[in-house]
Amino acid sequence: MSRLDDIVDIFELLGDWDQRYQYLVELGEQLPAMPEELKTEANKVKGCMSQVWVSAYRDEDDPAALHYHGECDTSIIKGVLALLTRLTDGRSPREIEQLDVDELFTRLNLDEHLSPNRHIGVYAIVELMKKQARKLEKDSLNAA
Repeated sequence: MSRLDDIVDIFELLGDWDQRYQYLVELGEQLPAMPEELKTEANKVKGCMSQVWVSAYRDEDDPAALHYHGECDTSIIKGVLALLTRLTDGRSPREIEQLDVDELFTRLNLDEHLSPNRHIGVYAIVELMKKQARKLEKDSLNAA
């Protein structure tokens, strides 16, 4: 995904991890507020120590493209969630299915700078995003 290349470039420009953490916090602060009615048990990420919700929805102008609402109660994971929503924004369910979390961790050096518990949480976020994309894809096929 070319967007990952752009994010990697930004991370490399930032240099040290204090600046990168600050960038993640700022990204999280820019994440649009998630509508309260979407903070349901079905949209809650299981296996994450933080309170995280994600909700996929179709683009009104391009039904093949998906977007995500997201919310998290911790600043670093909210920043990672913001990165994930940027990487998947406007993508098709098939493209979202191809999101490689290991590549994300490796290219951004997150594997060295996030705790193992946070790794598990990020994997859980991505898995729920993929599950929701698959469901929207299945629903659209059934409706056709």
